[in-house]
Amino acid sequence: MSDTLPSRISGRVIGIAIAAALGGFLFGYDTSVINGAVDALSSEFALGSALQGFAVSIALLGCAVGAWFAGSIANRFGRVPVMVVAAVLFLISAIGSGLAFGVVDLMIWRAVGGLGVGAASVIAPAYIAEVSPARVRGRLGSLQQLAIVLGIFAALLTNAVLAASSGGAAEAYWFGIETWRWMFMAEAVPALVYGILAFRLPESPRYLVHKGDIDGASRVLLDFTGEPDVNTRVVQIRESLHDEKNESLRDLRGRTLGLRPIVWVGILLSVFQQFVGINVIFYYSTTLWRSVGFSEDSALMTSVITSVTNIVVTIVAILLVDRVGRKALLIAGSIIMTIALGIMAVAFSFADLVTAADGTTTASLEAPWSVIALIAANLFVVGFGATWGPIVWVLLGEMFPNRIRASALAVAAAAQWVANFAVSTTFPWLSDISLSLAYGLYAGFSALSLVFVISKVRETKGKELEDMPDDD
Repeated sequence: MSDTLPSRISGRVIGIAIAAALGGFLFGYDTSVINGAVDALSSEFALGSALQGFAVSIALLGCAVGAWFAGSIANRFGRVPVMVVAAVLFLISAIGSGLAFGVVDLMIWRAVGGLGVGAASVIAPAYIAEVSPARVRGRLGSLQQLAIVLGIFAALLTNAVLAASSGGAAEAYWFGIETWRWMFMAEAVPALVYGILAFRLPESPRYLVHKGDIDGASRVLLDFTGEPDVNTRVVQIRESLHDEKNESLRDLRGRTLGLRPIVWVGILLSVFQQFVGINVIFYYSTTLWRSVGFSEDSALMTSVITSVTNIVVTIVAILLVDRVGRKALLIAGSIIMTIALGIMAVAFSFADLVTAADGTTTASLEAPWSVIALIAANLFVVGFGATWGPIVWVLLGEMFPNRIRASALAVAAAAQWVANFAVSTTFPWLSDISLSLAYGLYAGFSALSLVFVISKVRETKGKELEDMPDDD
């Protein structure tokens, strides 16, 4: 095969990968929009730290459920219909959360959005991997993470602009509606765009072969992926799918604690991606930086700057992933994150605890440790954003053999959301005890992730999906 795709074909496969990755944009937006609104809604609904943590994290339980069922639904009805359903769930969540009249229904609407996020987190990497040529699959797969960090940036920037325009997240804005409600409702716009674009996407050729639509699969392979020998590729896909047998979660069973070893590798990649504490930075960064002396406006803008840093390093990862490889980037990321989190743990050991009139306790960090903590946090974002952020999604989309890809990815993604929920829910409680303890734990998990990658993760750079072995 030629090393360079014809420009027309290259443009088309990039286009459908970008459209599919818009689910990642909403994934990032939906999970981070709570950042600028959390203090205002906590005040309005009189939430303590435990209930605040649950209100922030409830969407993640929806994510786990959505991820768990997305694989089986995609295997039955196709990848594209799952994207459309996810878009509808995002839209419902945006409007419902913005119009919530109490904490209970707010949690319900956030959980509905979580279903959409979970589905998108499974279907986008699987779809992109299945339509991408092997030699550029890493770069196209990284678009999922780029879309996620762009969604995070868009949410944080929207929050900052709305808060600055109205005078604060708790202040009334258009039509007398509080600003934090508009923060949620703004998500309706990208949700509509995603739903419209999803209708126009071609179905995955692997799914079409599985359903016996050989002509449809051949057209997608020829027109979008630029496959020069369509017949041979269709035969390889058919053989790898064993399409006389329907895919199900039963295919994931193995002798290692009930699952295939490759499934455990995917699960642990997902868990470690969350246990390093990355989402503490994105869900609670505004509250965190206010605790070290920033005003609300400055804290929101600092969160935006952190998000921009994440975008830049994700682009670096896209440029490197198909050259350097997946495993080397993960190793480098684990080292950087361990150092950065260790520094943050030390910095916050110098924090003073301040008790407010309502009994809540926050940490106050003075210079120079406040500056050191800010630098370390951004170093952590660099280490994560250039490696573990995009690379885990690339690996999850490509590391499993065709026959179990959607189901295995669903299980791994569900584990990721459960881990995310555990970290996000426990952070307010841990921070009440000691921020040094919290960041020390995340540093420990980052160090463990280094050992795991070196010993268990297999390189997939340049391999066709049909060449992925059935097991370790």
